Amino acid sequence: MNRITSLFDIQYPIIQGGMIWCSGWELASAVSNAGGLGLIGGGSMDPDTFRHHIRKAKEATQRPFGVNLPLIYPHIQDMVNVVIEEEVKIVFTSAGSPKKYTSFFKEHGIKVAHVIANVKFALKCEEAEVDAIVAEGFEAGGHNGFEETTTMTLIPLVRRAVKSPLIAAGGIGSGGAMLAAMALGAEGVQIGSRFAASEESSAHHSFKQKIIDSKDGDTKLTLRKVIPVRLIKNDFFYKVEDLESKGATAEDLKNLLGRGRARKGMFEGDTVKGELEIGQVSALIDEIKPTRAIVNEIMEEFESVKKNLQDIHFLKKDRG
Repeated sequence: MNRITSLFDIQYPIIQGGMIWCSGWELASAVSNAGGLGLIGGGSMDPDTFRHHIRKAKEATQRPFGVNLPLIYPHIQDMVNVVIEEEVKIVFTSAGSPKKYTSFFKEHGIKVAHVIANVKFALKCEEAEVDAIVAEGFEAGGHNGFEETTTMTLIPLVRRAVKSPLIAAGGIGSGGAMLAAMALGAEGVQIGSRFAASEESSAHHSFKQKIIDSKDGDTKLTLRKVIPVRLIKNDFFYKVEDLESKGATAEDLKNLLGRGRARKGMFEGDTVKGELEIGQVSALIDEIKPTRAIVNEIMEEFESVKKNLQDIHFLKKDRG
């Protein structure tokens, strides 16, 4: 047990990222049932759909689960109302100020974590009295930091700056990476891409196949003038890159995005013209597996790598 497992009443310090178009009730409940903390990704849902997924998750698991709410979404107040009405106990907020809703949620007995990408906002999280901080490095997919700080640098920087329970995110998809993050000061990990390619993910199979087909260098951070996201290189990505190279404005990029570009790619399976958000760790994912198998694999590798390091330490000590 540590502060993260105690805070969320979970078996393993593994949190599933609340990814748009991938994190429905099936994935969230499966992660929770496997011993981690599942999150429903509210960012790609309207309030009625969001409510439906929360209710289905309650039916599918007796264990704690939560939701992720990107605060930049225009209907955020309606989503917050759903959280209160459905008595959700855990909320991860992102893409906005941690002060906006933290005190309101806590007044309703809700545990709050907030996702950040730099020390400045980690300090703001502590001022807002969030229950936990998610520090997400440059390797991640989804909404990313403008600073492009890698996870290996960000975690010790944030750990040095704050005392709050700390969760590492970005580039983590294995037990070895989880152990490395915890060695740097994290007390838990948030994993997105690995679960996006699970059987229970609501992502389209064609998108899952693109994830497992991805190799080193097949993703790149882009759309910095709108919201930085890491995309798989496809026809849409190259159109974005071409526009950006010609000095496109944020408005130009928004026009290219249009409506539903992420849905088209990740949920409907248009891997040519759709937006395919995923982390760099996709290059290490080579199989679509059940969620429980993924969680078990991560924890088994975590314990195995930890034991090997301890054995090496003791061997060196014995040799004096």
